[in-house]
Amino acid sequence: MKNIRNFCIIAHIDHGKSTLADRMLELTQTVDVRQMENQVLDDMDLEKERGITIKSHAIQMNYKGYTLNLIDTPGHVDFSYEVSRSIAACEGAVLVVDATQGVQAQTISNLYMAIEHDLEIIPVLNKCDMDQAMPERVEDEIIELLGCKREEILRCSAKTGAGVPEILDAIVERVPAPKGDPNAPLQCLVFDSVFNSFRGIIAYFKVVNGTMHTGDQVRFVNTGKEYDADEIGILKLDMSPRKEISAGNVGYIISGIKTSTEVKVGDTITHVERPCEKAIAGFEEAKPMVFAGVYPIESEDYEDLRASLEKLQLNDASLTFQPESSMALGFGFRCGFLGLLHMEIVQERLDREFDMDVITTVPNVSYNVYTKDGNMVEVHNPAGMPDLTEIDRIEEPYIRASVITTADYIGPIMTLCLSKRGELVKQEYISGNRMELLFDMPLGEIVIDFYDKLKSISKGYASFDWHMNGFRPSNLVKLDILLNGEQVDALSTLTHRDNAVDFGRRMCEKLKELLPRQQFDIAIQAAIGAKIIARETVKQVRKDVLAKCYGGDVSRKRKLLEKQKRGKKRMKQIGNVEVPQKAFLAVLKLD
Repeated sequence: MKNIRNFCIIAHIDHGKSTLADRMLELTQTVDVRQMENQVLDDMDLEKERGITIKSHAIQMNYKGYTLNLIDTPGHVDFSYEVSRSIAACEGAVLVVDATQGVQAQTISNLYMAIEHDLEIIPVLNKCDMDQAMPERVEDEIIELLGCKREEILRCSAKTGAGVPEILDAIVERVPAPKGDPNAPLQCLVFDSVFNSFRGIIAYFKVVNGTMHTGDQVRFVNTGKEYDADEIGILKLDMSPRKEISAGNVGYIISGIKTSTEVKVGDTITHVERPCEKAIAGFEEAKPMVFAGVYPIESEDYEDLRASLEKLQLNDASLTFQPESSMALGFGFRCGFLGLLHMEIVQERLDREFDMDVITTVPNVSYNVYTKDGNMVEVHNPAGMPDLTEIDRIEEPYIRASVITTADYIGPIMTLCLSKRGELVKQEYISGNRMELLFDMPLGEIVIDFYDKLKSISKGYASFDWHMNGFRPSNLVKLDILLNGEQVDALSTLTHRDNAVDFGRRMCEKLKELLPRQQFDIAIQAAIGAKIIARETVKQVRKDVLAKCYGGDVSRKRKLLEKQKRGKKRMKQIGNVEVPQKAFLAVLKLD
């Protein structure tokens, strides 16, 4: 055990985690030259296309007689749950900071998470070979953040491979060996799981205490289910089977599990004969922040969609879903995501990995609604709102947002945050020209397009991170969209009263552009309760019924026009308006 080192790589987006992992794998000859490619651990096409890591990836390397278990983690704020699980399975963390950009918001939040778990931090400056690198200045920032000595900070270039051997040496020297007793009762922490259509569900775990052998009877503590360990092994680039895995090591188990609900990430595995006394603590369910309805385009695909979401949930434990139905869209699921990027990725994966065509409704957050008889209802979507007359007050979730940027962009960022009903808590200089702004903001305001706007007004130089900060009473109203007097529940939103009229007007204008014209007028109305606040009309497509009527008396023309009018009226009564998928998506991009 004293020769094992478990560590993860944490950093902000695009600071070079996956590239550094590539160099480590090359240097330790874990991956041979033929298998080597850029970002070799990012095995989804989606990850390679976008250049982001979505899943944590575990792999074992051998270096100078030591066994190094590396877990490469995502950098985006939406996947922080992945990072928290990886950190729980490690004793050390390599903190990568881009020498051209300095410390960013996500670096700080991931670092705090690692410090909470008492991990040994190894600070690394990456991209030191670039012309615009500022190693001294960034080192000052790291020293201020970590309180470490200057000589403890390592410099490297993940692209060229310079300085990577020193990082591996530092991991061997500084990261403590895992604690644990190979002879104690078995205790393993499940930190990830994947679905394999031939072998069933494969769980990845770290052995905290005890030793697991092939063929052992094991129990998953939280679900209480028992299985035989048909195959256990360690994670190289592919899985490589072993006879036993003992305390401190990271591995996988295949035991023919068929149903996805039987494996929970964060669960504890133990022996049936000699169980451990208690489960491993410190794992919580992921808290979704953004909710959206996901509906199959063809209603008979409902069961397939359920199966696809279950398989996806295995691989992405932060996705939650429950069935719901909508008048306009039929049966579907209410899904909870950690953020907008997470929602986009889940949609893409449903399409690519499971061939599911889905419609997604407007994302929103969950509100606490207090009724006049003192009950509290949690409302995830506008359709679940109690009647206006019964509501005493509505409380919405607030977040504490931290924006790190250079002083040049302070003005536009302040304007953006204040326009989203933010309140400035404090602003302070971190170092040189860089500032940190802290805001209290409603989560509902940042759900749709806040991050994109922040990136564009700061030319990509502002980094953003946030955490929940309780609920506050708020003046919210439910905005309904009516088409010919019929309410379209998929387009309803909860919004602040001050923004409602403007938002309703823009929504009507947008729908007017997108709805195809019919043989009758379509009235598009935005309403709060019974009060209409905006209206647009999609004009009918008209046929010239007077073309064949030349000359003669005006009463002949009148007669034809009256006949057409009656037909239109009948058509309007039985005609229904199809809302195209584009319209649901356009609401997200109203600005």
